[in-house]
Amino acid sequence: MVVLNRIYTKTGDGGQTRLASGATVSKSDRRVEAYGAVDELNSVIGVARLYSGQNDRIDAMLGRIQNELFDLGADL
Repeated sequence: MVVLNRIYTKTGDGGQTRLASGATVSKSDRRVEAYGAVDELNSVIGVARLYSGQNDRIDAMLGRIQNELFDLGADL
């Protein structure tokens, strides 16, 4: 098992992050917030699918929603 307690780049980020396009934006940028919100919703739906029991209809519906959220994340 690999244990990573601390990772240092020694460059600091100054509260900035880089988008897939290469653009640098603030970590408080609305796009960064949107990525996180979509990912978080997708994970919550994954947990809901675990607890949906054997209801194939609900599982299929939640699976379609997850696929749409993956597409949305890619579009963002």
